Amino acid sequence: MALVSLTKFMKLYIIFLSCFLLFFNFLAFAISTACSQGSSSTPPEQFNYPFIKRASTFSSSSSSESSGGLSEGGYDYIIVGGGTAGCPLATTLSQKYKVLVLERGDVPFGNYNVSYMQNFHISLADTSPTSASQQFISTDRVFNSRARVLGGASCINAGFYSRASSRAGWDERLVNESFPWIERQIVYEPKLGEWQRTVRDALLDVGISPFNGFTYDHKYGTKVGGTIFEDNGRRHSAAELLASANPARLEVLVHATVQRITFISEGGRRPKAKGVIFKDENGRRHEALLSQRRRSEIIVSSGAIGSPQLLLLSGIGPKKDLQKLNIPVIVDNYLVGKGMQDNPLNTIFVPFKKFQGQSLIQTVGITKKGVYIEASNGFGQSTSSILRHHGIASAEIGQLSTIPPRLRTHKAIQDYKDRKEDLPFEIFNGGFILGKIARPKSIGHLKLIDRNVDNNPAVTFNYFSHPHDLRLCVESIRIIEKLVTSKHFVDYTGTDEEITQKLLNMSVQANVNLIPKQTNDTESLEQFCKDTVITIWHYHGGCHVGKVVNHDYRVLGVDRLRVIDGSTFTESPGTNPQATVMMMGRYMGVKILRERLGRGGNV
Repeated sequence: MALVSLTKFMKLYIIFLSCFLLFFNFLAFAISTACSQGSSSTPPEQFNYPFIKRASTFSSSSSSESSGGLSEGGYDYIIVGGGTAGCPLATTLSQKYKVLVLERGDVPFGNYNVSYMQNFHISLADTSPTSASQQFISTDRVFNSRARVLGGASCINAGFYSRASSRAGWDERLVNESFPWIERQIVYEPKLGEWQRTVRDALLDVGISPFNGFTYDHKYGTKVGGTIFEDNGRRHSAAELLASANPARLEVLVHATVQRITFISEGGRRPKAKGVIFKDENGRRHEALLSQRRRSEIIVSSGAIGSPQLLLLSGIGPKKDLQKLNIPVIVDNYLVGKGMQDNPLNTIFVPFKKFQGQSLIQTVGITKKGVYIEASNGFGQSTSSILRHHGIASAEIGQLSTIPPRLRTHKAIQDYKDRKEDLPFEIFNGGFILGKIARPKSIGHLKLIDRNVDNNPAVTFNYFSHPHDLRLCVESIRIIEKLVTSKHFVDYTGTDEEITQKLLNMSVQANVNLIPKQTNDTESLEQFCKDTVITIWHYHGGCHVGKVVNHDYRVLGVDRLRVIDGSTFTESPGTNPQATVMMMGRYMGVKILRERLGRGGNV
């Protein structure tokens, strides 16, 4: 694409996002006053999961020897975080042992903003304390979100399911048993609409080949992956894997926010995990205890933000940092919270000639250069949404939804409504092509800002601090240039001059992040990458193997404590990590049972 054409295209992209951000002023303002419409108010045990209860039903005495019931004598396993890894892990361990899962969020069942694709962006825009997503802004000034719901990120993501690109260090046979266990229960083959078919054909046109058809496997070329959405848009999250649990041995508490792990250390011996302190939805504190059995364990599965955060709050981390916050030091480990990475994402908006139904990620181009190309389109508009007429609040860019509260004014809302009236419907109809860097070399870190577990830690990803990442971003934009000029795209997309002129006449500055912009320099692809970087929520690290945990994910320096989730990854596996994270939960559950019970551990 000629630079003059690219400049015009980037202007179109920037102006479009300006409209989007103004609209989200309205959406976020309304959600802040109406978020309860999207939340589940039905008791969790009424969703055919009788073992799921509110945290306030727990009594601290329930871990004592005399209490009776499931928790008598303590739990064999306490899992902190009922997320993408925690749910399959708990389901598997419950086949043989008593398991307690502590999840800080609510259940996804009955929450329409979680359960349906049309409302994907609503949860991401919801900044209320009960939202299924907790938003944060990295020190890089890029908006981001972390899950706060049973089922974890599988409840708020775009649903794409694709297996890991590498299985180094894992038992191949057990991996091949664990993936299908997930897929049989909650994964589907998507039906491609016209937009996804156009992307597929254009990827092949520009040389991202061969076409590998529909497959869960990670293969170079173009493929159609799995999805956790049904054709009608209903989501199936990791929480539904709990249906395969042994209900007689499993207890799941929602609204249970773990504040710290407790330890015992006698006679100078290694610290040993004893239990956890958590608070319920009313703010009351409880302590859940492990049983005295030798192999009982606490397993932290709180994600790449929550897991290193909890270790730090529990006294495992850099001694100097812990002492500054008056946290008693259990293990001095400088590497907790280090090695944080996020895969940079840059997107290009493509206007359509005609209305198309919504689709999230279904087709992907996997290049050998380390760039993944994906696409999505459409905006949610359903009777179950908090608001109708979402306009250009496209589901695929929900991460742009964080607007500073001071900007959520009635004047901003009215200004947007006035501008919107002058815009043709066609500008609200389009898709996005996404360029993701597969294995970034830029490295960041995570640090506590205080001792309050409810507050996000300070997270730095250092986007594009390594020149390798910037080179790959430029490569991804060049591939997208070729895509949008391919015959399939020219035949399918485009806007007439009148619509384009109205977009270009919009005077609002886009704010896809809080990074100071250099948007006058539109001829520089490097600057375009820096100015428009956003997240695809595939951040990882903070509890790396060999640095914070060993190869069995046991935390170094203490006993009876593991971390099993994406915080242990040195790279985001495959094009999208959720398949591997769910597999990891099943894999480690089976592995733990077999190590503990031998042949009796088969499930």
